[in-house]
Amino acid sequence: MLRYIYGDELHSFPKLRDTMFRDRAWQFKERLNWEVKIDAHGFERDSYDDMNPLYAIWEKADGRHGGSMRFLPTTAETMVNDHFLDLTDGVPIQSPFIWECTRFCLSENAEARVSAMLMLAALEVGLNFHLTDLVGVFDARMVRIYRRLGWEPTVLGTQGEGRDAISVGLWDCAADLRGNLLSRAGVSAEVAQHWFDRTFGRAASPAPLALVG
Repeated sequence: MLRYIYGDELHSFPKLRDTMFRDRAWQFKERLNWEVKIDAHGFERDSYDDMNPLYAIWEKADGRHGGSMRFLPTTAETMVNDHFLDLTDGVPIQSPFIWECTRFCLSENAEARVSAMLMLAALEVGLNFHLTDLVGVFDARMVRIYRRLGWEPTVLGTQGEGRDAISVGLWDCAADLRGNLLSRAGVSAEVAQHWFDRTFGRAASPAPLALVG
């Protein structure tokens, strides 16, 4: 299932929290060899995890992390504005209608559809919070994922070439993208909305069947 959890609520989901940060260590340090810090617990965390971000997390049936991403409003500190202004011609991306999305992470044995689940979660955040766009930094390996799922960003700037290329992009939060992402994720619109509403306090309703097909 998809869970939407703010940073100050992660303590209520210790298994999900710990396996998320350990999976981030595996993906970003071991698999991709990024220059990230790993703490004594084997967690990959950075300063933005201390800013009470919103996480979208795919939770496996056993309560462990299957995939996740992190959101912060661009009216506060963001990775794009703090470290990648050279890719936006020195122009900061700041708007109450644009949030930053970072740390797209999949567990080592994640199902193929988890990527679609996370992209669906990103769109749900955009649509339900009435955002116009999401902004993020991404590397070359992600391009084929975005293309396959039918939600490619508008690239604002790129540095490097080939597999080493790093880009900043904007994803348009358009409602007409939802049907395709729901189909790719294999989940109904009612279930996707239920997962979101369960976190953000709308009128409770009985949980529908979890998946379609």
